[in-house]
Amino acid sequence: MNSDDIARYIEQTDSLSKPWMVIQWRLQKLRERQATMAPETYLEELSELHQSLMKLGEWWQGQENEVF
Repeated sequence: MNSDDIARYIEQTDSLSKPWMVIQWRLQKLRERQATMAPETYLEELSELHQSLMKLGEWWQGQENEVF
């Protein structure tokens, strides 16, 4: 699944308000650009994505049936 597919899915399912979906899209975009990036830049952006993901915490608790 490429970033365009993920973006379409997010739009079609009205998932823009789900930050974990946006992070998945951003990660795929980063993967697609990796070959054209300096390794340091790639690691910096990957680290930023990781920090964003960790800030979500345990968002899924209490909504396991809905999310998974």
